[in-house]
Amino acid sequence: MRLSLTFLSAILCASTALAGSSPHKRNVFNKARTIEKRVPNQPFKHPELQKRASRWLTDKTKEFAVNGTGIPEVPFDVGESYAGLLPISDDPDETRKLFFWFFPSIHPDQPEDIVIWLNGGPGCSSLSGFLTENGPFTWESGTLAPVRNPYSWHNLTNMIWVEQPVGVGYTQGTPNITNEEELAIEFRGFYKQFVETFDVHKWKVYVTGESYAGFYVPYIADAFIQANDTDYFNLAGISINDPIIGDETNQQQVVMLPYVEYWNNLMYLNETFMQQMRERQAECNYTSYWDTYFKFPPPPGPFPVLPDPFYQENYTCDMFDNFYSALLEVNPCFNIYHITETCPHPFSQLGIINPGDYQPPGAQVYFNRTDVQEALHAVVGTNWMQCTDVNVFGNGNATSDAEDTSLGPAQNGVLQRVIEYTNNTIVGSGDLDMILTTNGTLLALQNLTWNGVQGLQEYPSKPLYAPYHPEYNLGALAGSGYQGKWGHERGLTFYTAQLAGHELPGYTPGVAYRMLEILLGRVKDFSSLEPFTTLQGNWTGNGTILRRGAIEYEALLS
Repeated sequence: MRLSLTFLSAILCASTALAGSSPHKRNVFNKARTIEKRVPNQPFKHPELQKRASRWLTDKTKEFAVNGTGIPEVPFDVGESYAGLLPISDDPDETRKLFFWFFPSIHPDQPEDIVIWLNGGPGCSSLSGFLTENGPFTWESGTLAPVRNPYSWHNLTNMIWVEQPVGVGYTQGTPNITNEEELAIEFRGFYKQFVETFDVHKWKVYVTGESYAGFYVPYIADAFIQANDTDYFNLAGISINDPIIGDETNQQQVVMLPYVEYWNNLMYLNETFMQQMRERQAECNYTSYWDTYFKFPPPPGPFPVLPDPFYQENYTCDMFDNFYSALLEVNPCFNIYHITETCPHPFSQLGIINPGDYQPPGAQVYFNRTDVQEALHAVVGTNWMQCTDVNVFGNGNATSDAEDTSLGPAQNGVLQRVIEYTNNTIVGSGDLDMILTTNGTLLALQNLTWNGVQGLQEYPSKPLYAPYHPEYNLGALAGSGYQGKWGHERGLTFYTAQLAGHELPGYTPGVAYRMLEILLGRVKDFSSLEPFTTLQGNWTGNGTILRRGAIEYEALLS
């Protein structure tokens, strides 16, 4: 099962919408509150960066060291980082290599844990997530320059963004895999090389990602478990948002009509068309399936597998495309990743990915620039693409139309094993994402048994709280207050972000930041009212602490 690689291979590239057609427009604020003074774009000196000794710079790592003041177009010091290529095995003749960009944490406690971030596709670069979601700096679509990201995940832990599998981004070599088990073995080989190079033996590792990384993350985590070697693969938890984890028809097609019915006051599809779709939904047995299996607790499984509409003669049961085509008639710039968007599509530094994306004359794709490639120790001249045109599951045939042959991790015990091993698995969903809807992901989970019980026994409905906080406010903002819903059962947490689309950490960085605090064990759960555990972004150039309202943030320093 795949999310239809005939239509959605490029579409499922995480960060596409955010990078390709979804600028952040967060200039609305509560005028009743005292808003902190805007700080001019002056040289930034974070106190932790100033006092941190570099335990990372060694004979093994110096070839990967990146000049923090030499990142093209970035007008500030991004701090210590390391980037480059490492092989997928310790064979001295190995030529296949994955690209990484590693940022040691600026957290004062210097935690001995590492979070891996992966984007999806299959075949899309994790540097897109870096640049538009959770990296130390972001460059959002339609904006003129990069800005600091106060919600960078390296504030909390050591972060590594990895381009994988072979064939993606700056990676080197010819793809030779056909399934997720092979992908996970190659990634495990890469990570062992990383552990050796940076001497992070026995450190806790968390694997995170989104979209098609709903496949990648559980399979890689399961491979770490199967290695039975905590010196290299000390798995402590996983997090996936807006993930593909189950059967495509169940997770996407069945839920499409209920999703559009819920949001149609925003989408404006006419009643004649909607009635036709209701009839089609019933003819395809989607109505009865939804009524029978979308329950909390679920009926005993396993759930039946419905026919894949892409292999039927006339595609009549392809409800996703039926709705998408109609929505484009109403709104030519309709964004399946974030349904509130209208025209025009702004330009993205990650390049054109969808028809209609705008690219001004002379524009360059950021990671395809020679100066960027030189700064990051990539192979200069690499034709970097946000989502590769090489078939990463082609088993050595780049033009093959072969697809990932693996079942979804919620279908074959992979996700179950990971949940039961870690008891620290977090699944999130942006409510404004149409490509992989909240209820579609929940339907997949209702067909999964873990820790002795099938599915969630209650629909996740506890209020999710993101702390109120000051804003450094040089372009990266995050909402506060009650931002979604959540629930936790038997080692699995499920949460929603009501204003997020497909790329949840980009649209709602405060929610994602709180998620990471929970994953790392720094905060109990999403109902916690305590402030963020770090003072990310709360410093001006001269070290003055910013305030918002009556909250006294100085007290947090003591």
